[in-house]
Amino acid sequence: MVFSLRSSKWLVRPLLRWTSKFHKTTTAIRCYASSDPRVTKGLVIGVYQKEGDKDPKLTTSGEKFDDRVQGKISELIKECNINGQLGRGKVFNNIDQEYRSVAVIGVGREGAGFNELEMIDEGMENARIAAGVGARSLQMQGCSEVFVDSMEYPEQAAEGSALAVWRYNDNKQKKNRTLVPKLELYDSPDVDAWTRGLFKAESQNLARRLSDAPANQMTPTTFAQATVDALCPCGVTVEIRTMEWIEQQHLNSFLTIAKGSCEPPVLLEISYCGTAPEDKPILLLGKGMTFNSGGICLRPCKGMDEYRGSMAGAAVCVAAIRAAAALSLPINISAVIPLCENMPSGMACKPGDVVTLLNGRTLAIRDTDKAGVVVMADPLLYAQTTYKPRLVVDVATLGSGVVRGLGGSATGIFSNSHYIWKQFQKAGSLTGDRMWRLPLWNYYKKLVTNNISFDISNNGEGPASSCLAAAILHEFVPCVDWAHLDIRGVGMLTHYGTIPYLLRDRMTGRPTRTLVQFLYQMACPDANK
Repeated sequence: MVFSLRSSKWLVRPLLRWTSKFHKTTTAIRCYASSDPRVTKGLVIGVYQKEGDKDPKLTTSGEKFDDRVQGKISELIKECNINGQLGRGKVFNNIDQEYRSVAVIGVGREGAGFNELEMIDEGMENARIAAGVGARSLQMQGCSEVFVDSMEYPEQAAEGSALAVWRYNDNKQKKNRTLVPKLELYDSPDVDAWTRGLFKAESQNLARRLSDAPANQMTPTTFAQATVDALCPCGVTVEIRTMEWIEQQHLNSFLTIAKGSCEPPVLLEISYCGTAPEDKPILLLGKGMTFNSGGICLRPCKGMDEYRGSMAGAAVCVAAIRAAAALSLPINISAVIPLCENMPSGMACKPGDVVTLLNGRTLAIRDTDKAGVVVMADPLLYAQTTYKPRLVVDVATLGSGVVRGLGGSATGIFSNSHYIWKQFQKAGSLTGDRMWRLPLWNYYKKLVTNNISFDISNNGEGPASSCLAAAILHEFVPCVDWAHLDIRGVGMLTHYGTIPYLLRDRMTGRPTRTLVQFLYQMACPDANK
């Protein structure tokens, strides 16, 4: 069965007005203030860090607002000893007739730029943090409309503030839900940059919502419907492949894991055409395991609910394509997303089972807990044969090794192309959601292929779980440029070192913005020179 939805030529402006029934965020863009007395307005302005004997300095927009209120902001900064430290500040009430609350937030050092040791553009990231902290502070004050100072980086200010105020409220009573305020740009003509930032942040929020939904509310079928609702209004083609089609295509590795659950598996094929149809696309493949119990090799009960986020890779791919369509990137993108659950049952895969893949090689499933590479194997082979891409990027929550090695600091990336790695590294430094390259050596290949009775094992030998998983996937990408993003450390629940504009103990939606930036760099290489 093939279910296809196509939409006519889209425009960016209609996308702003469109709201999915799965999407409760109420971010909007306006260039004017409302006269509605029920609207409670707040304003976020930035202040640069004190350096030496110099006093903290307000941003350009902050200085204009200070003049408007006869220097009250400058006086309060001195009285409260606000020093401009990044992300620190205070909220002041009733100092202006229009804005009930004004958040004065430190933006860090003035003129901050690219930090080579940290591999991050500190000026951009500081704007995200300051805008996010300020917007969230005003949200907690009950402001329904928040104006945000651009802090010289309107796109990044939009990202930080929109990510900070977003909440997953779907399962709370309406009276107990946290109000998500409207966000508006204050005192800057660069509305286009602000709009781009909102598009990127809203796409990451889409990934957060899909990942954070309980497993019973985000089954493979539900995820497929949510994808249709999110992408089809943007002019993206979504085809939903059901069990019968999957069996006809002999995607045996995918079916071997999926058959353990009563929830039927689904495979999504997504196509965004931003340039000439004959141009080869970039292929995205996201692991869409909507719940991973470990199968017969059952995971510990404590913390098992986090593995509703085992489909974070699929969520990131869907969100990135939505952003690419909203930004009208001149590039062709295809995506294949296998969706299923990994559950124990009488039909479940057993340790030691062997399946034959589309390329004729055999894959032994020695540990059903490591089912991610098994689910991805045949869909990855099918996608390359069908779409003949110029580049393959797969996104998945796979090995625990990347969590132990990098924590939540960066996405672990494995690639057979130095150029692709450099593009991802650059993208991460600009978005603040960094990448770190891990080895893809023959050493690991031998640990997954050196077997007597089968070609490849799904767990390999030794403790380097993330490197072994990457080596397995590399066996299925014989000759095309390829990158594997292991997001297990960054894409699921965040427990330590939470980024100020995200939420502790919630799904992050990372690295959606980095993937969008990478797609932009591939679509417009001349703009990055």
